[in-house]
Amino acid sequence: MENNILGLHHITAIASNAQRNFNFYTKVLGLRFLKRTVNFDAPDTYHFYFGDEVGSAGTILTFFPWENMTPGRRGPGQATEIGYAVPKGSLDFWQKRFEANGVTYNKPAEKFGERYLTFLDPDGLKLELTEVADDSRTPWATADVSADVATRGFHHITLTLSDVKATAAVLTDVFGYRLVAQHVNRFRYATDALGTANIVELVAAPGEARGHVAAGSVHHVAFRVKDDATQLYFRDLLIKKGFQVTPQIDRQYFHAMYFREPGGVLFEVATDNPGFMVDEPLAELGTHLMLPPQYESQRAAIEAHLPVLG
Repeated sequence: MENNILGLHHITAIASNAQRNFNFYTKVLGLRFLKRTVNFDAPDTYHFYFGDEVGSAGTILTFFPWENMTPGRRGPGQATEIGYAVPKGSLDFWQKRFEANGVTYNKPAEKFGERYLTFLDPDGLKLELTEVADDSRTPWATADVSADVATRGFHHITLTLSDVKATAAVLTDVFGYRLVAQHVNRFRYATDALGTANIVELVAAPGEARGHVAAGSVHHVAFRVKDDATQLYFRDLLIKKGFQVTPQIDRQYFHAMYFREPGGVLFEVATDNPGFMVDEPLAELGTHLMLPPQYESQRAAIEAHLPVLG
């Protein structure tokens, strides 16, 4: 069996208001609300999951909405842009939608031969929509965001670094990525293990002030593996290369392990198994507060503390 990193699994970021975060990603971007649970390490805070209909790896954006969290600052040592794939010709729709909803955005531009549109979520998290001609992933469509313009899932993640060399070595020597394009200080890496959610871009920013992770920042970037055995293969490989890697951790919907790459970004390797239907049926995803088993006995107190979503 081949041991492959299968692109991005999920990306986790930080927000400062649960209701505002929920409204933006479900009502403006039109993502499915997959799971309402709590932070495993801080159960007084929600953990939201957004994605496609079933929570396919490569579509999952998650948030820790810490109420009134101070804003972060983009800079080296961070994942600084989250890129989504959208159909060719859809950026006009998105530009008008952002205008109508008061979203901060830049007009469409081009990089690596692709048209893209940059915008900010309510906490200042930087996202991009990139037009892609051949993304066959089935989108989650809503009354306001139809399938012909809806996001397909991740296109790329961008890491800003003081020096890209050591991070690039992790991507190529451990994860099996290769350099496919470069423009000035931006380096695009991709894996051939699959055709979507398979791009990592590294931006070299030597001398810039290091970023600060808080509201509007990416907390960590998770890469996908098929199963536990593949994950443990990569854990052994990373340890042999001198990285401090956590043991496997059960995150209810996937199994995780974490390490910090040389540039300072927190990386995770996450499994496909067991998926989001372990505690809710498909039709009811996101409609209940689902607690990890260790917190079920505290449900009343947790529910009383968490903000009520309207």
